[in-house]
Amino acid sequence: MANNGGPRKPLVAERRYTGGGKPGPKKTPPKKPAKVARKRPPRKHGPILGFILGILGFFGRLIFKATWRVLAVIAIILGISVYYYYSTLPPLTQLLDGRTRGSVTMLDRNNDVFAWRGETFGGQITAQNVSPYLREAVVATEDRRFYHHFGVSPRGIASAIRINLSEGRGPFSGNGGSTITQQVAKLLCLGVPYDPKTWKNEGEYEDDCRSGGLTRKIKEVPYALALEAKYTKSDILTIYLNRAYLGAGARGFEAAAQRYFGISAANVNPQQAAMLAGLLKAPTRYAPTNNLARSQARADTVLSLMHEQKFLTDAEYKEAKANPATLSEAAQKRAGGYFADWVMDDIPPFLSNDTTEDVIIHTTFDQRIQTAAETALKDVFDTKVKDGSTAEAAVIVMSADGAVRAMVGGRQTKVSGAFNRATMALRQPGSTFKPFVYAAAMDMGMTPDTIVEDTPLTINVPGSGPWSPQNYEKGVFRGPITLTTALTHSVNVATVRLQEEVGRDAVRKVAEDFGFGHNLAKGPALALGVSESTLIDMTGAYAGILNGGSSVKPYGLTDLRIKGDKEPIFTSGGGIGERVISEDAARKLIYMMHNVVEQGTGHRAKLDGYEVAGKTGTTQSARDAWFIGFTDDYVTGVWMGNDDNKPLTGVTGGGLPAEIWHEVMTRVEKGQPAKPLPMANPSEWQAQTQPYAGQTYNSDGTTTSAWNAQNAPVQQRREPNIAEKIINDVLGAITGNR
Repeated sequence: MANNGGPRKPLVAERRYTGGGKPGPKKTPPKKPAKVARKRPPRKHGPILGFILGILGFFGRLIFKATWRVLAVIAIILGISVYYYYSTLPPLTQLLDGRTRGSVTMLDRNNDVFAWRGETFGGQITAQNVSPYLREAVVATEDRRFYHHFGVSPRGIASAIRINLSEGRGPFSGNGGSTITQQVAKLLCLGVPYDPKTWKNEGEYEDDCRSGGLTRKIKEVPYALALEAKYTKSDILTIYLNRAYLGAGARGFEAAAQRYFGISAANVNPQQAAMLAGLLKAPTRYAPTNNLARSQARADTVLSLMHEQKFLTDAEYKEAKANPATLSEAAQKRAGGYFADWVMDDIPPFLSNDTTEDVIIHTTFDQRIQTAAETALKDVFDTKVKDGSTAEAAVIVMSADGAVRAMVGGRQTKVSGAFNRATMALRQPGSTFKPFVYAAAMDMGMTPDTIVEDTPLTINVPGSGPWSPQNYEKGVFRGPITLTTALTHSVNVATVRLQEEVGRDAVRKVAEDFGFGHNLAKGPALALGVSESTLIDMTGAYAGILNGGSSVKPYGLTDLRIKGDKEPIFTSGGGIGERVISEDAARKLIYMMHNVVEQGTGHRAKLDGYEVAGKTGTTQSARDAWFIGFTDDYVTGVWMGNDDNKPLTGVTGGGLPAEIWHEVMTRVEKGQPAKPLPMANPSEWQAQTQPYAGQTYNSDGTTTSAWNAQNAPVQQRREPNIAEKIINDVLGAITGNR
């Protein structure tokens, strides 16, 4: 290119390297100066401190390495344990009824439940179908974080340890900080079933299941985690609601709701739900049948917890606090404890105490009559027996066929498993035995107007020597009297004479056939009731007189069946049996016993508007006092005495026992139509020739006729006036046999 005249610039900078020749000089950007790290000034440790810190660092690193390895091993063991328990857990429905034995439910004559034995299970319920108040009360009381934890609450365990230590207990003694899931683990006994070969009894097994301590806590953790993995929260709560023990033999909340309130767990209100949930802390202590006030106080605490946790509105809370839960009428009465125990003892153990099935028993029990007997007995003791008296009493009411309607085995009526004086106490019946002597005489053809001599009598008893019976009024004799008079005034000597006339064997057979019992006395004192019997047997024997002369076997069970079955396994083995005396003899005897109440020793048992027949009895030194009598509807027996057999003070059969009988039957017959007794009319025998049933006895026991029917004067002694009767009653406490 031509140069147009200007100086030519160098071309080096314009050329690009094309591969030929040497490249021009390469320009590189200037390097940034490197940052110089600021050095920390070295720590100034002394050699000793430095050594110590080095040692600590070494062991710290060692502990850290060991800890995570130990934790890893624990996690592996825990995982294996959880998996093992998980694999052993059965379907939910198999865990709801965990009882090893069944229960017995008793129904009265109106098919209403009045008693339970064993652990009752009301039926399977779920967390969804119970009352929401109940579900919330349980969660509020037992585990407020139930829906938010994974089965174990470290916070709860730590809090429990703190409380236990602050109260001077071991860290795992007392409060356990258990979640509901952990409590279910205990109820399931960690999956270990009850084995009678391993445990002495079921109670020992359950005590072990509920035991605390570190070992138990460690075992609970994997089991609780397995439960949470296997079941839903609702399922776990369902198991708890079905298996928890809630006092009074109730296993599960359905059984408890029925037991205490007579309703289903689906229908309980807030205050009832709070009372049930409050039982979980200590079922026996807080059971409302044990102490209602204490149970209500505990329920009040539960209501406060429910309100704090927003399970109750302000209005619901105030309403529940103002109207605390109370027991159902049946639960309040707790009637029939003695009766239920008696029935249980009368059936095979495999269907009662040892049953593995739920058993339903229909009975003859009448709750109205039971209440009448209990209140009457209490009223008499409250108003007519001095404070501090240890005297006991028993009452039985039954129908003429032996069906027991009520039973009181002692002054303490709301009991179970107590000594039953109505069925277990063998006591001398005294003069209540005398009707058997007169029954034998009537059955042999004598009449109420037959004459017997009441004069001094001595009988030689082989092996014992001469024996002379005495009357209630010692040294007083009436001379020739009718059999009616002798029984009406309970004349001892005349009764013994009559027995010797008809024969002791005949009297013994009548008594035994009527159900008095066995091992009756063989001597002449048999007539005065020196043999022993129970109140139920004596009352049953009198029922035989009322029904026209046939024996009865007292009974309380009408049928027994497995729950859910339509047909019973067996029915009553009691009722009317064989005839003992003729109906004519029974009707005449009832007439005579009616006179005992109308004009004689049993006058305090009279009922306005009702015909009553009966007999008093007081044993020697007043150790036992009886009155047994009947209307056309019921036979009722009353016994009084001391358990240690000490004499009663100022009590005869015609006194307090007759008054108790009167009070019982006044209540029993209230509102019932009056019906006449099935007794004979004097016109039926007055035209008959009267044989004389009297003998004089020599010291060697031989007898000779002193009278005959033709020359026997009908001599009646003047009846004592009211003042004399009062004096005689007082003397009866000492002389007996009245």
